[in-house]
Amino acid sequence: MAFPFMEAVVCFMILMYFLESYLDLRQHAALKLPTLPKTLVGVISQDKFEKSRAYSLDKSNFHFVHEFVTIVMDSAILFFGILPWFWKKSGNFLVLAGLDAENEIFHTLAFLAGVMFWSQITDLPFSLYSTFVIEERHGFNKQTVWLFFRDMIKGIALSVVIGPPIVAAIIIIVQKGGPYLAIYLWGFMFVLSLVMMTLYPILIAPLFNKFTPLPDGELRVKIEKLASSLKFPLKKLFVVDGSTRSSHSNAYMYGFFKNKRIVLYDTLLQQCKNDEEVVAVIAHELGHWKLNHTMYSFIAVQILTFLQFGGYTLVRNSKDLFQSFGFDTQPVLIGLIIFQHTVIPIQHLVSFGLNLVSRSFEFQADAFAKKLGYSSPLRAGLVKLQEENLSAMNTDPWYTAYHYSHPPLVERLAALDEPEKKVD
Repeated sequence: MAFPFMEAVVCFMILMYFLESYLDLRQHAALKLPTLPKTLVGVISQDKFEKSRAYSLDKSNFHFVHEFVTIVMDSAILFFGILPWFWKKSGNFLVLAGLDAENEIFHTLAFLAGVMFWSQITDLPFSLYSTFVIEERHGFNKQTVWLFFRDMIKGIALSVVIGPPIVAAIIIIVQKGGPYLAIYLWGFMFVLSLVMMTLYPILIAPLFNKFTPLPDGELRVKIEKLASSLKFPLKKLFVVDGSTRSSHSNAYMYGFFKNKRIVLYDTLLQQCKNDEEVVAVIAHELGHWKLNHTMYSFIAVQILTFLQFGGYTLVRNSKDLFQSFGFDTQPVLIGLIIFQHTVIPIQHLVSFGLNLVSRSFEFQADAFAKKLGYSSPLRAGLVKLQEENLSAMNTDPWYTAYHYSHPPLVERLAALDEPEKKVD
């Protein structure tokens, strides 16, 4: 008797839903606490705390509903054989359109088009509610309904342009890969990631946001001086109009080798009290670069990608696996989808481990900025960003250990306040 792979996957999905719901309930209880953590008393204003608490509880309530609907839909799609049914329907559609349904690339693209349409329709109510009710209610949303749908249409158009060549390439590689399939797939995805990392900031990101050079002035001089002192090959320094969509703030770096760029959200410049706070945030980001965190993360992703493809090659010809999910054929894309479902337990463990490493990296980057003499402005900047983004002040330790890629503000401030010798 064949192993019931599909039933095992659905059972694990439901088990993880209950586990994560328990953690969500713990976090919800922490968010309801009416007082600030002791270390933030006098640091965060009571007004900001009340607003943060209301915002966090709104998002938490929304999250409960969204996750419940998601697990019901995902479990039903697998348990009731919706995937194989839809695969057959997409083949029938090709026949009606006068196309070759036996061509796996055409069949796969038709299937993906239907999946994308379904995903857009089912996710749209949640996206609209999140943006125009929750974010609007708490003063974050800055975009109009027209801008929202324009972004959505642009995203769909990009998927239509970029997706088919990538899908076709993967199918061809799997069909012709032979014993070195995992290496070929990983090599293709490696090159693709480099190409996308190069093209995204130049061709794709400007479709959604306006990037303008940071004007000449004291802030620019300070950032360039800091970058130069660390031998960071800064080529361009941009400000992005994040305020057209949201008042949330951020800053990031990108680029290869000697062609690095720094992007500041205009909201970050508006929220920080002075240039020193902005420079301190940049010092933290430069710490990630100097300590090779970006490179370590990239290497980790490449290793995990290779291992995933290696696992896929071991099961891609398993007739029992496909039949368990209701398929009497073994299409490449379906094999990848099924494999992703079967390794969900491992993915949860990997995600947990990556979050542990990420939080460690954040502490190290904070310590790096502190060594550069930015302890006080970084502390002020972190507090300001916490306040302005209405981030959760009270958090549950189990929830943060499982979900957070960045340490809570209380822990970051405690680390910054430690004597210098403990940071070394």
